[in-house]
Amino acid sequence: MGTAEKIRGLEELIRVVRERKALGHRVVFTNGCFDLIHRGHTRLLHQARELGDLLIVGLNSDASVRGLKGPSRPVLSQEERAEVLSALASVDYVVIFEEADPSRTIAALQPDILAKGADWAKEEVVGRELVERLGGQVVTIPLVKGVSTTGIIQRILSGSPSPLSSLD
Repeated sequence: MGTAEKIRGLEELIRVVRERKALGHRVVFTNGCFDLIHRGHTRLLHQARELGDLLIVGLNSDASVRGLKGPSRPVLSQEERAEVLSALASVDYVVIFEEADPSRTIAALQPDILAKGADWAKEEVVGRELVERLGGQVVTIPLVKGVSTTGIIQRILSGSPSPLSSLD
């Protein structure tokens, strides 16, 4: 499947999820801004994909990123971010959501597993109650220490070189 085919609207993904669940597949959902994709993102997505048979990434729209991160973000447009995400082998589908949080998208898709980075306590994960009520689970995935989009942007703006580190 090419990258363009992986970027879908919510109504279309609802049908895909129903079909896949009817086959006994486990659907995993994660979400975020994914501005300036880095190894922390790719590791999270790879590990999330390993939790099930289908990984759907909910991507914050440009407007929702601005609301969360401020007027200077996102660095890359939602179209660019969606295309980069869809090029990753671990990502099956990308859906862009306009709201401040993915509650409506999660409620519509009803994933079996809701995956988030471990910077979120399970109790704080948006959609947790719904997913658990439907018999699903919330999984938090360890972060890559010292890697963040904000940190990358700060290094670029300050002219600082990338820190020397091994790939842990």
